[in-house]
Amino acid sequence: MYDECQQRQGALNAGQAETADRPQQQPTIGHIKPDGLLGKNWLKGADGDALHALLCGAGHNLRMILRHLRALCLALVAWLIFVARNVLASDSLSARGAGG
Repeated sequence: MYDECQQRQGALNAGQAETADRPQQQPTIGHIKPDGLLGKNWLKGADGDALHALLCGAGHNLRMILRHLRALCLALVAWLIFVARNVLASDSLSARGAGG
């Protein structure tokens, strides 16, 4: 009797450990469903379901990387425009001073 109770308690603790990470994953999964096209699965069977979820997660990660790259490129272009304007402004000031 004692061993059965111990086994049940061990199984309960293992189940609680698995569900401990769920609250952290739920918001991400909730956003992947509509944004990452997780709704329709064209792959067959349990392996297809697992592969589909994995590919949706990879697509989500790639979209996040591209979003950061887009922001980085916009910042780089803004910096280049700023530098180019300052160089042109300093050239026009030096041309006025040399001609006068």
